[in-house]
Amino acid sequence: MFTPPLKITFLGTGTSSGVPMIACECDVCSSSDEKDKRLRSSILIESDTTTIVIDTTPDFRTQMLRAKVKKLDAVIFTHPHKDHIAGLDDVKAFNYFHQQPMKVFANKLTQDALKKEFGYVFSEQKYPGIPDIQLHEIDEAPFFIGDIPVIPILVWHLRMPVLGFRFGEFTYITDANRIDEAEKEKIKGSKMVVLNALRKEKHLSHFTLHEAVDIIEELKIPTGYFTHISHQLGKHLVINQELPSNIQLAYDSLVINCN
Repeated sequence: MFTPPLKITFLGTGTSSGVPMIACECDVCSSSDEKDKRLRSSILIESDTTTIVIDTTPDFRTQMLRAKVKKLDAVIFTHPHKDHIAGLDDVKAFNYFHQQPMKVFANKLTQDALKKEFGYVFSEQKYPGIPDIQLHEIDEAPFFIGDIPVIPILVWHLRMPVLGFRFGEFTYITDANRIDEAEKEKIKGSKMVVLNALRKEKHLSHFTLHEAVDIIEELKIPTGYFTHISHQLGKHLVINQELPSNIQLAYDSLVINCN
């Protein structure tokens, strides 16, 4: 399956509270290093002809403005938690400028949450100026968005099914603490993998830093990046120095290319 060269921009790399966290005075939240300032986790994927966002966080508007995104063809959702869906209303700006509905790809669980959270969007009686959404239900079957092939990867966020995605040689997985062996096979062969790495201490629904390192090494991935990072993990510069040479923490506005 041919995949065009892709440009990946990390729109946000923080956990649900973001970094700095409201009212926190810890060393990380007080840091002056811009790499320690993390909006909620999302990425932008661009080929020459197609632009996709994974998840619309509560920071979606800020992320679109910061990355100067002028064109967006589709949104893919990983799961229905608020820090991954809350910014959906702001796709209406793209509706206005491009005069077409926004394609939204999500599994049934997430679609049900979107219809509940944004009931006005899906109501039979449309209020002027609301987002124009075109829902596409996905499961674990591969599909295309424009010229970009998408392979869903089922992972587990405690007991919640979450979708990660592989785009050619690049794989993105967030909000997971378990990946079944059959799904790991879909990841093998990737040149780059992004995983959530919340903190060093054990967590009931997220990989720890060391668990995420172990997966990168187990699957023999040449390059790994970590996202969905908590202020509890530590400062960017310090933690990066502890990691293997082929793995690093992602940070907001980091751009990588996958050819």
